[in-house]
Amino acid sequence: MANSPQARKRARQATGRRAQNMSQRSEVRTSIKRFKSSLDDADTAVAQTAYREVASQIDRAARKGLAHRNQAGRLKSRLNARLKAKATA
Repeated sequence: MANSPQARKRARQATGRRAQNMSQRSEVRTSIKRFKSSLDDADTAVAQTAYREVASQIDRAARKGLAHRNQAGRLKSRLNARLKAKATA
């Protein structure tokens, strides 16, 4: 338990930031699932729109420190590869 006033304040701040980070991370995961489900459907135009949205959210998460930039790039690359494979098939 935090004993000093500074430590109590940092604990309060950490709780708020943790909640915000979890919410944003959940939003990114949901958009990835939405993209994957749009890939399962037949329309590639919808999947391309969903990919642009996902890529934007992943980049935003990397900028904010929710994900490492290499991890974000790897994830976008893999999702784009899925999109291209679906478009050529």
